[in-house]
Amino acid sequence: MGGCVHVWLAPAGAEPRAAAHGLLLDLAGTLIPDPQLGHDPAGRPEVPGLAVSLSHSHHLVVVAASTDGPIGVDLEEVQPRQVQELADRWFAPAELAWMSTQSDGFLRLWTAKEAVGKALGRGLRGSGLRRVMPLGGGIIESEPELLVTYVPWPGAVLALAAPVGLTEIVVHQETALRSVDRSRTSLPVVVRGN
Repeated sequence: MGGCVHVWLAPAGAEPRAAAHGLLLDLAGTLIPDPQLGHDPAGRPEVPGLAVSLSHSHHLVVVAASTDGPIGVDLEEVQPRQVQELADRWFAPAELAWMSTQSDGFLRLWTAKEAVGKALGRGLRGSGLRRVMPLGGGIIESEPELLVTYVPWPGAVLALAAPVGLTEIVVHQETALRSVDRSRTSLPVVVRGN
């Protein structure tokens, strides 16, 4: 298959949702002519001709687009939080054991579950939180056509769910409207923020 996914990040600003929509349109405009942003009945973003996904935190927005879908992206900033009760409720025993050995284990599993749910178009509904993730990334056992990859980013955990056979992730950072950094990576993803 050999697809490419474009992942763009930018500051969230005062209106993270609006910033994400604008960034998604900017990204889409580099891949197809005259992109139009809409939403499906469940509120998920749609751009005809592309598989798209977005996520935002307090300080960052991330958008992903590809002509080879489906894709899902999720982002969480690293910060102290109480997660054990939530993890005990939703994570499988193997996930809990792995999580306890990783400083960012909870966020890696959580963002992976979110990204896979977005790629499937179901979010975390149904059994999304109970869907077992590959520890550290890889092919999803319950969804063998998808794999989870982590895009390293300072101060955040960013998970990308994309079709198996993905060969490249292009990461681009925006500061306001000015491009700061653009890098192409081959799997496995090794990206350094600036």
